[in-house]
Amino acid sequence: MTAPAGARLPAPTPADGGPSWHTLSADQVLLTQGVDGQRGLSAAEVTTRAEQFGPNKFAEAKAEPRWRAFVRQYADPMQIVLLVAGIVSLYPLKELETGLVLVFLTLFNAVLGLQQEGKAAAAVAALQKMMIVRAKVTRGGELTQIPAEQLVPGDIVAIEAGDIVPADGRLLRAATLEVAESALTGESLPVAKGTDPVAGASTPLGDRTDMVYLNTNVTRGSGEFVVTATGMATEVGHISGMLQAEEAVKTPLTRQLDKLTHQILWIAGVALVVSMALNLARGDTFTAVFTAAVAFAIGALPENLPAVVTTILAYGTQALARAGAIMKRMQSTETLGSTSAINSDKTGTLTLNQMTAVAMAVVGRRYAIEGSGYTAEGRINRVAGEAEIPLDQFLMPLVLASDAVISDGELIGDPTEGALVALAAKGGVDAASTRQAYPRIAELPFDAAYKLMATFHRMPSESGREVVRCFVKGAPDQLLARAATVFDADAGPVPADGEFSERYLAENQRLGEQGLRVLATARKDFDPATFDPGADLLPLVTGLEMLALVGIVDPPRPTAKASIATAKAAGIRIRMITGDHAVTAAAIARQLGIDGKVITGAEFGAMSDAEALAAIDGIGVIARVTPEHKVRLVDMLKTRGQIVAMTGDGVNDAPALKKADIGIAMGITGTEVTKEAAVMILTDDNFSTIVKAVELGRGLYDNLVKYIRFQMGCLFGFIVSFLGASIFNITGGVPFLPLQTLWINFTTLLFQAVGLGYGKPAAGLMDRKPRQPDEPILPRRLFMWLVTVGLIVGAGTLGVLSWAEQVRTEAVAHTMGVVTFSLFALFFSIATKDEQRTVFSLDTFADKTFNIATVVSVLTLILSTVLGPFQKFLATTSLDVQQWLICTGVALSIIVVSEIRKVIRRRKAAGAAPAGQEAPAPAAAA
Repeated sequence: MTAPAGARLPAPTPADGGPSWHTLSADQVLLTQGVDGQRGLSAAEVTTRAEQFGPNKFAEAKAEPRWRAFVRQYADPMQIVLLVAGIVSLYPLKELETGLVLVFLTLFNAVLGLQQEGKAAAAVAALQKMMIVRAKVTRGGELTQIPAEQLVPGDIVAIEAGDIVPADGRLLRAATLEVAESALTGESLPVAKGTDPVAGASTPLGDRTDMVYLNTNVTRGSGEFVVTATGMATEVGHISGMLQAEEAVKTPLTRQLDKLTHQILWIAGVALVVSMALNLARGDTFTAVFTAAVAFAIGALPENLPAVVTTILAYGTQALARAGAIMKRMQSTETLGSTSAINSDKTGTLTLNQMTAVAMAVVGRRYAIEGSGYTAEGRINRVAGEAEIPLDQFLMPLVLASDAVISDGELIGDPTEGALVALAAKGGVDAASTRQAYPRIAELPFDAAYKLMATFHRMPSESGREVVRCFVKGAPDQLLARAATVFDADAGPVPADGEFSERYLAENQRLGEQGLRVLATARKDFDPATFDPGADLLPLVTGLEMLALVGIVDPPRPTAKASIATAKAAGIRIRMITGDHAVTAAAIARQLGIDGKVITGAEFGAMSDAEALAAIDGIGVIARVTPEHKVRLVDMLKTRGQIVAMTGDGVNDAPALKKADIGIAMGITGTEVTKEAAVMILTDDNFSTIVKAVELGRGLYDNLVKYIRFQMGCLFGFIVSFLGASIFNITGGVPFLPLQTLWINFTTLLFQAVGLGYGKPAAGLMDRKPRQPDEPILPRRLFMWLVTVGLIVGAGTLGVLSWAEQVRTEAVAHTMGVVTFSLFALFFSIATKDEQRTVFSLDTFADKTFNIATVVSVLTLILSTVLGPFQKFLATTSLDVQQWLICTGVALSIIVVSEIRKVIRRRKAAGAAPAGQEAPAPAAAA
């Protein structure tokens, strides 16, 4: 039905005064929308409506002006401190260089903050592009897929289970269609949909069974609808709360860091006040006291700690994406390293999702088939000593009683049929030419009631007589029940008697116990003169001549076994969750090295909560599961304190994925609903990518902890240095001038932080047990160790300063102080890089990124003391060899103390480990 061309459309929703679409019949809606239900909209009409209604997306929030975003960067307390210090340094103190550098630093921080925000926005936009919902729409009589954003009112859209509804619309066709509308109506159960109009313009949304709404999930069946509203005109668009930008949720890690930063700010603030009071009491001028306070604030306040950690997390998220794991929420990246249980689907994740025939049995002979997937590569190998026989009569049914097409390794059609066609190809039988030579004249489609499929072909028999030959494939027991004879390649047809039945069933059981899906083939000839293709064909499929049994399997992924072994070593328990039969699942689990008992979903469901909790550790495979079983399994494991990752691809997996700590959707085979429910999406559907992602997550967290250890140790060093200088009146209470403090911060500390945060994670991360998610980033003992580091760094620096001040000039003292503190920081970064291993190891300098950072730190430190412009700018001077040796020798004390601590830690860990087992290295415990 088509409306007159150029007819003006009404407003798209009742809320705007338009029709109540749910009260109209399908034909009335099509007429009102001016669209042909069969052909859809023309290209010209799509263009017109796109201009009239705009894109199918929500109105974006008004962008913040760049100037306001820039000013907002100065809301940070540290920016205010630096800006005030810079302005006061310029006037009245007239410290031009210091003032300009401080003001420039605030500008640099503001620009950097804007750049990071821009990168974050770009990353979100890139992810949204990867997550674009696509719609199947009929336009100009052709069905095509387009981004949902391009839909316009009047488009004819097809939906099926697993889809997200891409716009509001009135249903034109519904086949057992059910839609989950809880996000819109709060209704917990999916709603059955139909095409009959619903009376009453004010009928609640949840009762409008002939309508579908944007962003709801199709859970069952299929349907077709005409779009009635898009974008802001949809029901979801009318809910203002849904249009607000979601506020960024701080991660547990960043919350810990915020708390830690505030604690350090208080400590540093108190120390700063004490330092200023002591210097003023000593009679120092305001200029001197203020200069010391500025230097103290620059060195001791951890203004960039949360921002740097967020940047490292963002870097880790990008690394995960490159590895094939897209994290939808950055906060989930840190959780990844804590994963202690992975519940994985079998098909397509642990296996290739490419059904492959691996065994064939005929009377008196067995064959093993090489190769995997939907290709002709591989051979059909016989048992040594057996006479070779022609296999065409056994392979022909595999292609003629199948519809699958394989080409260049790709399959079109049923996977099981694809395995049969590939087997025939390995035996030299080409599907396309064979089907062309013997066209199908009748067909009995497969039905679950009789578990077989039969096709009928006109061809010559072995004797040359023209016959209609029926080829049958199906369940072995069903074909055996319909058999009269069996084809023996050596003796011809022989009766399918009791002895044969026993051997046949035993062979079927043997193949089944290997985890193979077994199909049987058979044939029967009819007289062409009496055969009626239009008759009821099922009664004709009796008195069959049995041909072969074929064993088919979805082979494990080549990398899955090694990845499971890696996960085991990392203390992660792998469980296979599958809809397959227990025998098949058990066979695959054995091949992959998955430990534990094999139970069915029914057995799991029959357990009480107490029984399930007691048994869960011993279960490795749950077969024939339902969605409820998956959700319950996640609940049980979380009750045991596990951090659970759950994979899924079907629409019914969404509840379990939402319940899990890390819901993992398949990027290739996964439905839109599962991708929405998940926090991680695998671009290659490969189990090994999950384990790789966990390893990257552990490495990311390890680098974060290394950076934070280093940063906090140096901050405590600054606090002790400045407070100690004020208490003992060393170099007038100012161990480093403001510009010297900035130089240390933006050379040695910055470069070593980059080397630690972006470098190679510590070795053996996947030999450690999973980290507890609530484990503090700085446990009490580690915090005390970092305070000790600060005391050592501060005491050593002050000792050098005091000595140099007495025997040399103040310029030499300040220079030696800068060098000593910088070397302390450099050596501490090397020592803290691995909390367990000695620094006297070749592995210490196996990290290229860290090595480059260290070399740059050393070069900038040397330049600050030998290059004229730097000496003038930083108020430093040249040092002789003896002075360099003194600075280096004192700074090396941090290596000595760290090594003593590591020896104690290794001995404790070795004593705590079970006999004969190497102790894992703790990630952050002191």
